[in-house]
Amino acid sequence: MKIVLDTNVFVSGVFFRGPPYTILKAWRDGKVQLATSPDIFQEYSRVGEELSKKFPAIDIGPFLELVAINAEMVSPTESAESICDDPDDDKFFLCAMSARCQIIVSGDKHLLAKSGYGRVRVLTPRDFVQSFV
Repeated sequence: MKIVLDTNVFVSGVFFRGPPYTILKAWRDGKVQLATSPDIFQEYSRVGEELSKKFPAIDIGPFLELVAINAEMVSPTESAESICDDPDDDKFFLCAMSARCQIIVSGDKHLLAKSGYGRVRVLTPRDFVQSFV
């Protein structure tokens, strides 16, 4: 199963425990595939580096390398119209549709509100873990 992870889910999985960590572990173990785009990867890097300043014992670098090497990188085309109330969240739907995956994992209310758009479901990390991991 191929999924797109919202930035907060990815970063939470690296720095903390709980469902986001379980999802990253499932990806590491080959139970799920991860799809991303250059815009999403850049956001993972930026947010991860910011959090690394607060938690210097955790190195985000190896996780980003794994994403760069093992995730499916797609280059979605821009949408003519906005999908989410927060246009910055559109990149997750565009990535999912370009990668032909049906699930975005996110706790973001803007993404959750658009679940079903383009046949892409948005599930919270807890719901995804309970249903698929």
